Amino acid sequence: MSERGGAGQHGRNAGGGANVAGIGEFGLIGRVTARLAMGPTTLLGPGDDAAVVAAPDARVVACTDVLVDGRHFRRDWCSAADVGHRAAAANLADIAAMGATPTALLVALCMPADLETSWAEGLADGLAAEAATVGASVVGGDMSASPTLTIAVTALGDLGGRAPVVRSGARPGDVLALAGRIGYAAAGLTVLTRGFRTPRLLVEAYRRPQVAYPAGPQAALLGATSMIDVSDGLLADLGHVARASGVAIDVRRDAFEVPRQMADAARALGVDPYTWILAGGEDHALAATFPPTVALPPEWRPIGLVTEGAEVTVDGGAYDGPRGWDHFR
Repeated sequence: MSERGGAGQHGRNAGGGANVAGIGEFGLIGRVTARLAMGPTTLLGPGDDAAVVAAPDARVVACTDVLVDGRHFRRDWCSAADVGHRAAAANLADIAAMGATPTALLVALCMPADLETSWAEGLADGLAAEAATVGASVVGGDMSASPTLTIAVTALGDLGGRAPVVRSGARPGDVLALAGRIGYAAAGLTVLTRGFRTPRLLVEAYRRPQVAYPAGPQAALLGATSMIDVSDGLLADLGHVARASGVAIDVRRDAFEVPRQMADAARALGVDPYTWILAGGEDHALAATFPPTVALPPEWRPIGLVTEGAEVTVDGGAYDGPRGWDHFR
């Protein structure tokens, strides 16, 4: 036993807690799946070769997203549950942006052998809790050893008989509107990057996005002509809509109120707060275009217009600041 190291070396981390090598793949699967509650659309959850999820619409909306340790999150900035919330939100928001209701998540987890078992369990708790906010469930996935902690999530959703809201439907004259917060998570990231932990409002917005999921299906019912999840920055993501639709989009800066905590942090850090609002995206706000005749409910606030052309502008002119996140820069 001593020559091989035994549980004292391979089954425990430096802090004394069990790690994934110590309990093994199937032991970890058992611990994780025991923490997952099944929602109403899950007909068969974890435990077989595949799950079975109800698809009343006869069409399934699907998307996937990957989070890499050190690239998309840092464990010294976020708890395991925080990372779970972030990973789930990134996918659930994409489903909502199609005008659909999320139904299920599939999660692939690649992790170092010395990762604490409690961290994997906390991740599962965060994933399950965020999914539960929309009535969805974590229904399965896969695990593997890897030198880099990586979380890949696939989300499924149901359109409820509606047509999907795509990026290519915006037309000149449409009103651009936004549902949810924007700029908060980007501000929180800057705060953390500079070595601070306050204002708490901004830091917590980075750790756990508050996404207006119901606004997606609501927009579809209202007749939205296009929609997108603002994940990489408002101007960058509106650029996808403009290109797909063959239109120009103008954003009004005065449509955004800068909250006090954000204004205070911007002054302290020497940052223009509109950089966070216009180029920050991890709040996962939903941006959509609507015919001008649509009466928008309070959840959707107008922030601009769709016009003839092929660019995204701010207050009618070119914007020379950062526009958003690029995964390869």
